Amino acid sequence: MHEIQLKEIEMEKRNAFLDYLLLADESEEIVIEYINDGEMFAILYKGQTVGVVLFTFHPNGIVELKNIAIIEEFRGKGIGKLVVKESINLYKIKGLHQMIVGTANSSIANLAFYQKLGFRMAEIKKDFFKNYPTPIYENGIRALDMVMFEKEI
Repeated sequence: MHEIQLKEIEMEKRNAFLDYLLLADESEEIVIEYINDGEMFAILYKGQTVGVVLFTFHPNGIVELKNIAIIEEFRGKGIGKLVVKESINLYKIKGLHQMIVGTANSSIANLAFYQKLGFRMAEIKKDFFKNYPTPIYENGIRALDMVMFEKEI
């Protein structure tokens, strides 16, 4: 974990990280709606900013992993896994008891990623991505539904 550090981003500096958030959520309009919610951290790997992660909070001790984005050259190196594990520890210490996260039905790698980290499918939000201004396609599949995962922490 020594190579990974989460550094909180102050509210007035969040817009400077918009391009990172857009790596994980293609709609600028949607990202603008939540960029100032919750807590946002820069992901530092060996001192270099390689991504961002944003969390929002729900009643009853639930934290939502709203956006995690790592620049392409640093993907597949276990950084995302370390970030999620570190954030689970952080929010457990703060007294929260459940983490939720949503991803598109078309995001095959994300569906596997969250399950490997112990998240369980909890809900399908049908037609969630129909509200996006431009249709999103991944792996030859149109993103239509949001698959929600949950994990007790």
